[in-house]
Amino acid sequence: MSIKVVKFGGSSLADAKQFRRVAEIIKADPSRRYVVPSAPGKRFSDDVKVTDMLYTLYELVKSRADASVIDAHYDKIKERYNGIIAELGLNFDLSGEYEYIKNAVLHNAGRDFAASRGEYLNGLILAKYLGFDFVDAENVIYFKDNGSFDEEKTNDMLSMELKDHKYAVIPGFYGTSPNGHIVTFSRGGSDITGSIVARAAEADLYENWTDVSGFMMADPRIIKNPQAIDTITYRELRELSYMGATVLHEDAIFPVRYAGIPINIKNTNSPEDRGTMIVSQASGYDTEHVITGIAGKKGFSVITIEKDMMNSEIGFGRKVLEALEDFSISFEHLPSGIDTMSVVVSTANLEPSRERLLQAITRRVKPDSLTVEDGIALIAVVGRGMVKARGTAARVCLAASNAGVNIRMIDQGSSELNIIMGIDEEDFNTALNAIYNEFVK
Repeated sequence: MSIKVVKFGGSSLADAKQFRRVAEIIKADPSRRYVVPSAPGKRFSDDVKVTDMLYTLYELVKSRADASVIDAHYDKIKERYNGIIAELGLNFDLSGEYEYIKNAVLHNAGRDFAASRGEYLNGLILAKYLGFDFVDAENVIYFKDNGSFDEEKTNDMLSMELKDHKYAVIPGFYGTSPNGHIVTFSRGGSDITGSIVARAAEADLYENWTDVSGFMMADPRIIKNPQAIDTITYRELRELSYMGATVLHEDAIFPVRYAGIPINIKNTNSPEDRGTMIVSQASGYDTEHVITGIAGKKGFSVITIEKDMMNSEIGFGRKVLEALEDFSISFEHLPSGIDTMSVVVSTANLEPSRERLLQAITRRVKPDSLTVEDGIALIAVVGRGMVKARGTAARVCLAASNAGVNIRMIDQGSSELNIIMGIDEEDFNTALNAIYNEFVK
């Protein structure tokens, strides 16, 4: 039998109605053997995610809030789970778990422990409802003393554990450190856990179920009704994720990419939709559109260094980058000319040490001119088909120009997988729409 690992996000498990829908999806395919749930998400726009409620619980305890305030808040968390249990008609009592969790938080179990209980409790309920085994992530997902994920130990231990369970629920988002403390992944934790489980199970497919029918070609908050992407490679996805596309956290790519396992992004509310397939390699591409997707981010600054004969000065670039390293600032891009070098950095990272950094660069390379310009946005046009299509860069530039957008910088990697352009932040939405319409409409 083939093996599928399925992960369901918070919106997919927000209430009993969604639980039933998830159960129908899982039971419809016997190969869906290992399930990774998130904590309950929002049921409506003004609702609060359970994870956020748990973070608030921790803060209330930490600030020594009145016991009645803490109890009232915790009761709301219990009501979310008890409501799901009651509506599903389950004979399942979590009162012992509730009491243990509350006491642990009151006695300094930590912020990560508090947050992780959302997935833990949801996992218990889902396992009961499905009739699956429950495998606590605390016992199979490991972190190192420095807080980093222990990939190899986890894969070895989790692989052995899964062999003892034909069907199981493994809650996402957390694991354990060598001292036994609960540790959570920083962001997109359940996506990462799903990927880790897929690798350990040697799955044929990792299905990531969410509230959208796949990966969109552009941000639907900016582009009206963007088309879905049928197939995207891991490399393309990483480029788009890095530039702000948020359907799947980029850290969730690596375990399955390492194992060559494809990912299918699916919609819990429209399970019949094909969704987006994420694969290691794809021989074909969308000949109609050429590009795979567009993404972008605001909040960048460009440090421009000018110096005559810069190109003949050995170690010039290294000295500039060492200055950034001294202030723990990473660079995004390095567009350059014969006597000009530009370094694109995050404005938020630059701000705390702006003047000191500029002084350090001046001491190291003694430039003729050194300037910083803020308010820059970056847009990435990504597509494996661009290498085979002539004039793609020209079309990008012409679309922006015709929309009245001034391109401040442009960079195309040697792989021709992406084109990065820098523009003024005020032109961000205009540029995205212009480029999308050039290739898609």
